[in-house]
Amino acid sequence: MAPARRPRGRGVLSGRRGHGHGARAAQGRGAAPQAPPRDGGTAVLTVLNIPNFLTLLRIVAIPLFLILLEDYRYGEALAVFVAAGITDGLDGAIARLTHTKTTLGAYLDPAADKLLLLSAFIALGFMHAVPRWLAVVVISRDVVIVLGYFLLFMLTQRTMQVQPSVFGKLSTFLQLTAVTLVLVSLWRADLAREPVRVVVFYVTGALTAVSGLQYMYRGLAWFALAAPPAALEPGQRTDDTAATRRRA
Repeated sequence: MAPARRPRGRGVLSGRRGHGHGARAAQGRGAAPQAPPRDGGTAVLTVLNIPNFLTLLRIVAIPLFLILLEDYRYGEALAVFVAAGITDGLDGAIARLTHTKTTLGAYLDPAADKLLLLSAFIALGFMHAVPRWLAVVVISRDVVIVLGYFLLFMLTQRTMQVQPSVFGKLSTFLQLTAVTLVLVSLWRADLAREPVRVVVFYVTGALTAVSGLQYMYRGLAWFALAAPPAALEPGQRTDDTAATRRRA
């Protein structure tokens, strides 16, 4: 009887193929899935979305607004300011609805608001269209907040996350209202009576000052928790304060 013939080379090849499949399977199971390479154009489009584009338009509108004021074209300056104020509400609403909030937008949006309002109050203050005391209150509050934010960072080497307060939002709304009323009065004096403007001025100044004090209190409270031991006065750091900082 002839001996059974063994298939030529099949065991070696099948073993190699099996070893290869097993290695690839093990590698596939053990390795984390790799993300596809990120396209540079997609990243740019993600940052320059509609909300951020509206914010950039608001910044670009500031020089145009000031030029129109300089040329006594108050109606057109009013239109530009109102349009810029509308974009302030639109960019936030669109970002929330479309889930397109970005880190750039979180910093750019409040910066655009401050630049627009500070430019308006400085220009209208020099024109004596708004009381200079109100312009000083508005400008001083924002300068103190920015300097305080920078000082806290220098002392602690940590970044404080500033959340807008109710008084801050109300003061910003009243500042926009005050500038709008002044521009309307410059364009058509009969549409914005002086008694109404005076009331808005005083309420705006009061809420702006209160919001500034509130932000200062928040900054000092945050500094008490975040400051390194060397930044505190001798004997100021108690065991309770140290325990609170460790928990934070």
